[in-house]
This record gives sequence, structure tokens and C-alpha cells, in this order.
Amino acid sequence: WVDVITTLLQNVTTTSTSLKIASLQTIGFICESINPDVLTAQSNPILTAVIQGANSEEPSQEVRYAAITALLNSLEFVRHNFENEGERNVIMQTVCEATQSPDTSVQVVAFECLVRIMQLYYDKMRFYMEKALYGLTVIGMKHEEEKIALQAIEFWSTVCDEEIELQIDEDNQDPEHPPTRENFQFAKTALPQVLPTLLFLLTKQDEDADEDEWNVSMAAATCLSLLAQTIGNEIVAPVIPFVEQHIRNPDWHYREAAVMAFGSILDGPDPSVLTPLVAQALPVLIEMVKDQVLQVKDSAAWTLGRVCDLPIECIQLDVHLHNLISALVAGLEDSPRIVANCCWAVMNLAEQLGDAGAETCPLSQYYEGIIATLMRITESNVNENNSRTSAYVAMATLCSSGPKDTHPTVAKLGVAILGRLDATIVSFAQALGTDDRLSLGELQSNLLNVLTNVARTLGGQISEISDQLMTSVLQLLNTASKQAAVSEDAFLLVGSLITALEGGFTRYIESFSPFLYSALQNHEEYQLCSISVGLIGDICRSLGQDAVPYCDQFITILLQNLESEVLHRDVKPGILS
Repeated sequence: WVDVITTLLQNVTTTSTSLKIASLQTIGFICESINPDVLTAQSNPILTAVIQGANSEEPSQEVRYAAITALLNSLEFVRHNFENEGERNVIMQTVCEATQSPDTSVQVVAFECLVRIMQLYYDKMRFYMEKALYGLTVIGMKHEEEKIALQAIEFWSTVCDEEIELQIDEDNQDPEHPPTRENFQFAKTALPQVLPTLLFLLTKQDEDADEDEWNVSMAAATCLSLLAQTIGNEIVAPVIPFVEQHIRNPDWHYREAAVMAFGSILDGPDPSVLTPLVAQALPVLIEMVKDQVLQVKDSAAWTLGRVCDLPIECIQLDVHLHNLISALVAGLEDSPRIVANCCWAVMNLAEQLGDAGAETCPLSQYYEGIIATLMRITESNVNENNSRTSAYVAMATLCSSGPKDTHPTVAKLGVAILGRLDATIVSFAQALGTDDRLSLGELQSNLLNVLTNVARTLGGQISEISDQLMTSVLQLLNTASKQAAVSEDAFLLVGSLITALEGGFTRYIESFSPFLYSALQNHEEYQLCSISVGLIGDICRSLGQDAVPYCDQFITILLQNLESEVLHRDVKPGILS
């Protein structure tokens, strides 16, 4: 429809306000959903009309709103207009003036435009940052209208995203080819204005907000953590006084903001800079997991998770480990939000301190206590805030990192988890509603994941329960036909059993092979098919000569799969190897 844009553009010049608005909205929708290449040829007239509608002289704020929205959607394909300094100046002036409109909705979209422009045209922004954008956005962040403040904060998050990417490119640069793009270090330059504003906004928590609801304090914390990744060590000196001043403030808003600020700057600075700060902060954070206020406890648990994710040498294990584990285990019995964060902290510690090949590790003595608590809190079937899933993932991580002196605890856990898996198979047969079945399926996946890691860690010792394990898996595969994810996890468990038992798996192959053949021929569920191909490799490696009777069938199916037009291509390299 070649002349649709021309027709709409004529409407924009009429005197009828409602026709102007409708035409600008339509242009906006076309710009949003049509491939930019198709519109590039018409970018000049579109831009002229949109800028005219968005102009500060336009009396109707509704027309301005429709025009700025259309501009937001056309920023992709006006690249050659942005190359031209005169045209670029007009666009930038129009957007900057719109941030000062008397109408809130116009201001919000104008700030959205600035965010998008920074994403698309960072390289052209130096002049405008100095002339207007620093001031505009810092004032915008303090605006009492939350939607405006959120976009102004997003602007600085976008600056950081761009500069982090430029830094990565620079670090991977071939010395003979200098980088093609310059990093203007806007974030570093603006730190004295932006940082105090972000720290102030951290104290604007909304206590009634649902925790999935995006608000200024969350946006400020995200922006602060991106700022720390962008400028590294230089973030520390200006943030720490705020933390020290408020971490014991009787007003919980300031206490929580101080904890959040500390947690947000842990990714970016060098570990050597962070180590003394962590030593100072840990005792206070450990205490704060027991704070009276849920929000403070939640952020303290999250910050402990971040601390446990740092290089482990940042934590003085002989001084802090015992109290840290005690605080995390106590947090596991708290509300679901805190449980999820404490589980994450336990996983981070297990990954860093655990060592599957070693005789022992600093965490060994705590294994039994942590696992007993995780088992206790997962007895109920509530998965609020993903707390139950987090607890099972933490168990699986503890198993996979467990050194030899934890194997008896891991073996005991395997027996208990197998008991739970059997109970879900019985419940599944009785479950009527789709929701119940989905929830049970998710639980079965969690349990299978733990058992897979138990088998990998125990190796040959798993033979003590392998009969019961295979019986349960075969029962499960009979009932899980509708849930591919559960079948995939069951197959991964079988893979870990084949590797652990080696030749000992021969006695199960007869009863397992029908499920294997069926999965190999299930081209719709290609991930399950791909796992099955991997299992053939495991079987031949582990069983050696005992696999010979099955090889004809294996080869036949694999060749059919290679020839299949329907099977996803990702499965085929695995078949060849």
C-alpha cells in the first residue's frame, strides 16, 4: 500500500485535532510493527510530520503525545537523519523540550525517547550530554511522578549498559586494530550528580508494593549495580559513607537502603578492594537477617548471596563461616522471599568451597544440618516465590560439590528424595486438575534433578538403591507422557546411573529400552530426542560388549533420524558424533 503514509501525512497538516491524533497514532503503529527497511525511503516526510506534531508550539498536548510516541517508534529507521548534524539537532531539541511539557504523559514518552536514542545513537550523544541531558535526567530522576522518574533512571542504566559493552569490546580488542567506537565515560563524569540521587531514591521503598512491581527504589538499585560494573573501584569511596551512616538507622527505609547499596556495588570493583569492606560488613549483615522488618531481612539475605558469589578469598572463613552458615540456616525457616535468597547464598558457597574429588572441605561439617533444614522446609507443597524449587536446587548443588566425607549424608538424602518421588507418582495418579498435575510435574523435575546429582557424586555406591531408582523411573515414564520436561529429567537421571554403574546397568537395559526407542522416535519433543541420542553413547561406553544386542536397533533408528525432514537440526550433529 504505497501511498498510505502520504495520505496519513496529509491528515497531520489539517486543522482537525482528532484527525491529527488518529493519523499520528496510526503512523506510530506502522513504525512500530513494519520492518524498518521498508520505511527508510519515507523517513524524511515521516520525521517532518512527527517533529511538527511534537513541537513545543503545538497547542494540543494530545497531539504532542501521539507525535512523540510515533517518534519513539520511528527512531530505528531515521539513522541517516541522525547522521546529519542539523537534523539531529532538531530531533534532540524537540525531545528535550517535550520533557518539560505541562502534560505528564508527554514527559514520560519524551524520556522514553531519550532512553532509546541513547541505546541506538550513543556515539552521537557527547554534545547533547554536555548541553542538556545530564541536567534534564538528574532532575527527571527526582520527579514526584513515578513514571517520569523511572524513565530518567532507565536513561542512566542504558548509559551504563552501553559503556559496559564498549569496555568489553575494548578488553577483547586486537592491539593492531584500535577500537572503532569511543567510550565517552558519561557514567564516570556524571557520578557526582547521579550517585547521590540514586542513593536518595533507594530510601523510597513502597512497603505495600508487590515485590514484582517495578518502583523507583528497585530501579535505583539496578542502576547502581550497573554503575558499579561500569566504573569499578571508583564507586566504592562515595557509596560506603552512605552505608556506614544508615546501616543502623532506626528508620527501616534507610537501613534497607544501606544494605541494598552495599549489595549493589559488589560486582565491578576488584576483590582486593572489596575484601576489607566485606570483613567489616559481614557481622552486621549476618545480624540483619534477623531484623524485625521483612524488607530489611530480604535485602540482607540477598546481599549475603552476593557476598557468597564473590571470589571466596573475600570472606575470612575462619572468622565468618560459622556465623554465616548459622544465619543462612535460620533464614531458611523464614518467609519464602528470604528462603529463596538464603538458598542462593548456600549454592554460591557450595560451588566455591565444595570439591567433589577432595576428601573434605570447609563446608563438610555443616552438610548434615543444612540438608536437614532444606528437607524440612520442602515438606509442604508450597512453592511461593519459587522457594521450594530454590531449596531443591540448593540440595542438588550441595550433592554435586560434596567431597568424600559428605558421601554418607548425600546417600541418606538420596533415599529420602526417592521416597518423595514415589509419593508424587501415587499423587499424580490421583490428581485431577491440570494445575495439580503441572505443580506435581515441577516437583518431580526438582526431585529427579537432586537424584541425578546424588548418582553423579556417589558413583558405584549408588548401586545400593539403583533397583528402586530404576523401578520408580520406569513407573514415572509410564505416567509422564504428557510432560516432556519430566521425561527429560528422568532420562538425565538414567544417564547419570549408566555412568555411575557402568556394566552394572546391563540388568536394566531390557526394561528401559522401549522408553528409549520411543523417545528417539519422538521428533516433536526434540530436546528429549537429543538426550536419548546422548544415552546411546553412554550405554555403549559403559556396557561395552553387553550393548551389542541393541546396536542394530540403535543404528536403524539413528539413520532414520538423520534422514528425517521433521527432526530439529540441533539433534543431528549429536547423532553423527
